[in-house]
Amino acid sequence: MITERENTLRAIEFRHPEWIPIDFDLMGSVKFRHGVRLAEMMSRHPLLFTAAQVEAVATMVPPSGQAHERRFHDDWGCEWLEVEAGILGQVVGHPLADWDKFEQLTVPDPARQWDWVSIRVRCREQRDRGELVNGYMDIVQGGFFDRLQFLRGLDNLLVDFMERPPELDRLLSLVLDHNMRQIRLWIEAGVDILHFHGDVGMQTGMMMSPDTFREVLKPAYRQMFQACREAGVHVKYSSDGNLLEIVPDLIECGVSYHDPQVRACGIDGIARAYGGKLCAMVDIDQQMLPFASPDEIDAQIREIVEKVGRPEGGLMLYACPSADVPLANIEAICTGWERYGAPGA
Repeated sequence: MITERENTLRAIEFRHPEWIPIDFDLMGSVKFRHGVRLAEMMSRHPLLFTAAQVEAVATMVPPSGQAHERRFHDDWGCEWLEVEAGILGQVVGHPLADWDKFEQLTVPDPARQWDWVSIRVRCREQRDRGELVNGYMDIVQGGFFDRLQFLRGLDNLLVDFMERPPELDRLLSLVLDHNMRQIRLWIEAGVDILHFHGDVGMQTGMMMSPDTFREVLKPAYRQMFQACREAGVHVKYSSDGNLLEIVPDLIECGVSYHDPQVRACGIDGIARAYGGKLCAMVDIDQQMLPFASPDEIDAQIREIVEKVGRPEGGLMLYACPSADVPLANIEAICTGWERYGAPGA
C-alpha cells in the first residue's frame, strides 16, 4: 500500500489514488461531551484514528461545569469572545471599526507570530517519516477575508466593498503584505500543503457578487496562492457556503482543493462544478448530522462517492460533527467511509 501522503497528493493531483482520503475533525467540544465513549469508538476504527489520538481523548480532562467565557486580544488587536469550551469564539472588538484609528493599528511581524524554529523541526521530522506536511494560515493569526472583517467588522467591510474608500486599498495591501511574508516562511519550512480560510459564501450563493469578489479579493488570492504553487506547495482553501459561481476563479488563482458543503451546494452541484476540474473535499452535511439516522448518513456518503468520485481522483471527504451529534452518527461516518472510500473498499 502507498503512504497516506502519496495517496492524498494523488487525490489532489488527479493521479489515481488508491482510496478516498478523509479529514475527520473532532472539535474539543465533541471530545468533552463524549469522553471515554468517543475514545472507545475511535479504537474500533484504526484506519481513521491512531492509538495516540485514542489515548489523548481517553485521558483528557473536561472543563468544569462552570459557565465558560473567555476574552482575549489577538496580535492585531482584535478582541475575541469565547462562550463555550472547545469551540472557537468570534471577534467582538474591531480595531478599525472607525477608519480614523488606522494610524494606531499595529501590524504583527510574521516572524514573531510563530515559533518557526520548532515548526521547521516538526516539518523536517514529518518529512523524514514520510508524512504529509501541513502548514496553516491560521484563522486567528492569518487569513485574508477573515482578517479584513476582523479588523473592520463584517457590515463595515461589505459596505467598503461597494463604496471603495481609499482606506480599503491601503488595508488590502497591508494584510496582503503581511500574509505574503508569512507564506514565504511556511514555504521555507517545507510544507506540502498550506491551508487558507475565508468564508465568503452563504447557503444559496456568495456573500458578495462574483464580480465584487473578482475585483476586490481575487487579485490578493491569486498572488498568495500562486506564490505557493510556484514553490511546489499545494493550496487548500476552506470556505463555507455556496461558491459554485467562482469555482473557475479558484482554479485560476491556484487553489488545489476546496471543501464545498453538501447542504449549501448539493451533491449534484458539487459534481458539476468540481468534477474533473478541482479536487473537492466534500463537507458531509453538518446540519443533517444531529438529526439523521446512521443509515441516512451512510447513504449520503455513498452518493457523494458515486457522483463526485472518479478513478483518477479529485475527491476527499471532510467530517466535522458538532457536539450535538449522537455518537452513533459519528460512528456512521467512520463505517460509511470504510465501506465506500477506505483502502480496499
